[in-house]
Amino acid sequence: MQEHGYSVPGRLKAGKLPAPLLARLLSRIQRRDPRVLTGPGIGEDAALISFGASTLIAKTDPVTFATDLAGWYAVQVNANDIAVCGGVPKWFLATVLLPEGASPELAEGIFEQIKNAAGNLGVELVGGHTEVTIGLPRPIVVGFMLGEAPASRAISTSEASVGDVLVLTKGIAIEGTALLAREAADRLAKAGVGADRIEAAREFLFEPGISVVADARAALAAGGVNAMHDPTEGGLATALAEVAAAAKCGLEVDADAVPVFPETLAFCAALGADPWGLISSGALLISVTPGDESGVLASLESVGISGAVIGRLTPLAEGLVLVKGGKRGVLPRFERDEMARLLEQG
Repeated sequence: MQEHGYSVPGRLKAGKLPAPLLARLLSRIQRRDPRVLTGPGIGEDAALISFGASTLIAKTDPVTFATDLAGWYAVQVNANDIAVCGGVPKWFLATVLLPEGASPELAEGIFEQIKNAAGNLGVELVGGHTEVTIGLPRPIVVGFMLGEAPASRAISTSEASVGDVLVLTKGIAIEGTALLAREAADRLAKAGVGADRIEAAREFLFEPGISVVADARAALAAGGVNAMHDPTEGGLATALAEVAAAAKCGLEVDADAVPVFPETLAFCAALGADPWGLISSGALLISVTPGDESGVLASLESVGISGAVIGRLTPLAEGLVLVKGGKRGVLPRFERDEMARLLEQG
């Protein structure tokens, strides 16, 4: 079927819901409580709820990949979405679904990962639920994180505006590169990727890391930040489109300015994937008032985080433009994340 100019498949595949379908579902939601400052929307990372002088920030996100670190991973990805809204991650709940036949050691391991990861971020584990569930091929951890920010500091993606400069930290597909090293090592080896490179990429979860809590803190400290967004499923291309949709803007991005790790390029070349559509936690997309980008980059650099100016937001009518090698084209669109596509291929 066609919706809003884009095709919605008759049968859904693994990954995010197609944006037109999600937009239609979200359009049915009515906001009744005036304290809800930011509710569900494409491109919005978390809900913002007013509590007077402070803002409560709420986020839920599941982990269905990286099964050896599912508990640790759930804490990181949910904390990221609190941080990009200007908040401090504070309280965490986890729903842990285990497959039939799982060992008690698996449950203990996931619990320890959650406890340790939360402790390292200063987050309190305040509850959750655990069960053995029929029909699961792997454990699934659904996290729910709460955080808070002063009312004047909380931000949402929709606050980005025309003229803003787009800054990207670290590089794209950090998460996807690490997951491919962990979930598709045999395929990479058969495609000629060296064992040393695969082993090094496994550690991308930790260095450069998939957390953007420090990135967000440093960017906010510099001033001039209007919005931040955490590129996840669908990679940088999808994240850029989500920012534009939330802000009701167009954008122009310089593909040659976007940092890509050599391991990412090698893995994608070996498996026939596009790094622009590969799940990308670890990078932070920052929308900055023109003229303030140098201060943001300097603040990031002061805590050892690299950053690059990759583009700007433009009037909506100008569309989503990607400039590569001096030639103007259209930002690529991915119906689903490249990781989901590759794993489905086996």
